[in-house]
Amino acid sequence: MKLCDLHTIYEGADVGADALRLRLADLTASGQGDLRAVVGEFRRSEVLVPVVEGSLMSAEAGGIRWLFVFTDEAALARFAAARGEAVPERVAVYGARLLDQVVPEVGGPVGVAVDAGSAAGMVLPPVAGIVPDAVAVDAAGARI
Repeated sequence: MKLCDLHTIYEGADVGADALRLRLADLTASGQGDLRAVVGEFRRSEVLVPVVEGSLMSAEAGGIRWLFVFTDEAALARFAAARGEAVPERVAVYGARLLDQVVPEVGGPVGVAVDAGSAAGMVLPPVAGIVPDAVAVDAAGARI
């Protein structure tokens, strides 16, 4: 999948991930919540995905490729500042498109790190119920 197929380059439009941001904050504050509801909110939200040298920003850890996504400009700016970098180019993408179309195209196990480095950040691992079953892995990292 080409980067230009995802969405037009973000140009300052309101990203509309307020409900996701609030749900993550509530989950962090209480330590309790419905993770299925968080995944549903992510799927309905338009998030920012940093782009570096024409590729979606990601990192590999424990045999899983993690795509970085952010609920707003402020979270992305804090992440970049913590890394001592300028805020990268980004695209706005709906979470459902990221999980259903992008993750399977990457190859190998791919999860999503939402608002990495923030107090309310969380990860969506590449397991059934989050990513398509065809690319989901079990607890040992084996394809289902």
